Amino acid sequence: MIDSQTATNILMGVIALIALGGVVGTAAAFFSLGRAGYRKD
Repeated sequence: MIDSQTATNILMGVIALIALGGVVGTAAAFFSLGRAGYRKD
């Protein structure tokens, strides 16, 4: 069985990955919306 320290580290790692994915996704969305304003359709 894993100890509480290892479980905490794994949980914090998963939370960090989810947060990082959200930040990257938000940045990509802002970049995409910003670029869309310059396009002439």
